[in-house]
Amino acid sequence: MPRPRQVYRGIAKPLPRPPVTMLKAVQLGVAVIGQRRRGLVNVVRRLTRGRSLGERGEAQAARWLRRQGCQIVARRCRGQLGEIDLVAVEGRTVVFVEVKTRQSQDAGHPGDAVDVPKQRRLTRLAVAYLRKHGLLEYPARFDVVAVTWPVQRRKPTIEHFPHAFEAVGYDGLFS
Repeated sequence: MPRPRQVYRGIAKPLPRPPVTMLKAVQLGVAVIGQRRRGLVNVVRRLTRGRSLGERGEAQAARWLRRQGCQIVARRCRGQLGEIDLVAVEGRTVVFVEVKTRQSQDAGHPGDAVDVPKQRRLTRLAVAYLRKHGLLEYPARFDVVAVTWPVQRRKPTIEHFPHAFEAVGYDGLFS
């Protein structure tokens, strides 16, 4: 498709292209060539500034798990029943991680929010994930990472509970 043209004194010239901002380019997944590194750093800062407490907690939990030797293979894996926060691999074990982030423990420990109905949903989501990716023959476990991140602190307190619960319900787990 030809570019629109502007007629000036009888000479047709192409209209100038509108400038593409770095933020718009990142949102559209377009690589902008010729931009300085400083511009990219500012874009990353702008994109991460508005993240919610839960998203920041998940990022910190993933970073912590990587330092413990896990390989993160999926984040925010959506299914019909909900979302698995992190899927990791440790050795030959598939690890499904539920991350709970709170600013304080006034309403209880963040790990206490993973009740039996939540465990049942996570079990169903995990079985669906294992089926989808052909991983039913591999061992799996459920971990909970509790992140407490007070407003006035730069770094959170992270608690990892490996083998936090067994698979709840059977839902085709052994088929």
